[in-house]
Amino acid sequence: MTASPTLTFAALADPTRLSIIDMLARRGELAAGDIGTAFSSTTSAISQHLKVLREAGLVFVEKRAQQRIYQLDTTAMAEAQGWLSDRARQWNSRIDALESYIEELNQGATDDQQ
Repeated sequence: MTASPTLTFAALADPTRLSIIDMLARRGELAAGDIGTAFSSTTSAISQHLKVLREAGLVFVEKRAQQRIYQLDTTAMAEAQGWLSDRARQWNSRIDALESYIEELNQGATDDQQ
């Protein structure tokens, strides 16, 4: 099951979670402890951030011995990008229609003046 765009964007709205995503994008996979050392937050707070990212489908975790290794899951990001692209196409179409309408109005006004 994929996460909704709302859940994805809500997870990314938090600066700490966005920083975690950036870290994973740059470095590949990281242990939870390594992620935690990059922040002044408590271990519990970082754990909660990682849970939100997992639930949003942005990261996945693999248990290796005593460590939990996190990796970026690009599926949710690709789906969010697709959602944004769809919205951009819709709005561009609406803006193009508005532009055409305004041009028609301007052309009509020019014709009336002649």
